[in-house]
Amino acid sequence: MTHFTITDLTPTMTAQVAQAAALLHRVFAPQDSWVLLAEAEQEVAEMLAPDRILRVALAQGQVIGWIGGIPGYDGNVWELHPLLVAPEWQGNRVGAALVEDFEAQVLVRGGLTIQLGTDDLTEATSLSHVNLYKETWSKIRDIRNLNHHPFEFYQKQGYTIIGVVPDANGRGRPDILMGKRIG
Repeated sequence: MTHFTITDLTPTMTAQVAQAAALLHRVFAPQDSWVLLAEAEQEVAEMLAPDRILRVALAQGQVIGWIGGIPGYDGNVWELHPLLVAPEWQGNRVGAALVEDFEAQVLVRGGLTIQLGTDDLTEATSLSHVNLYKETWSKIRDIRNLNHHPFEFYQKQGYTIIGVVPDANGRGRPDILMGKRIG
């Protein structure tokens, strides 16, 4: 794979804005998120707001991945939302580089913590289809990755599971909450 760079995505970068939306749609539509290209275009437009972070990984001018951030708690906590890498670029440290860059961007803005939710929509973890209202923390402690769920990627980047939202995506389909203190 060729070299890539990471930069801010701005509204004036119209070709890359369109590429970011198309990539969001391509990566997440199979998981029932941003199913329509118009939904992905709207998400990118919202992420371009001045108070948010939207950083793209570019290879030869093409968007190969991107990461977004939304401030909360008076800027102390930032939500990492979303992170995506083109399938043909996965495994080439693009995602890890985007996360590292995002952490630096949040730190410059005075952020203390980054949190994220990583949905289990496809029964990819042992937290799927179990009663998470009983023995919650033992189930989190004993979590197993059954089918390439990204929680392990985030753990490698230093993130910890800080909770779950049972049934966030329908009965038995939780959102796994993760966080990391930065700085």
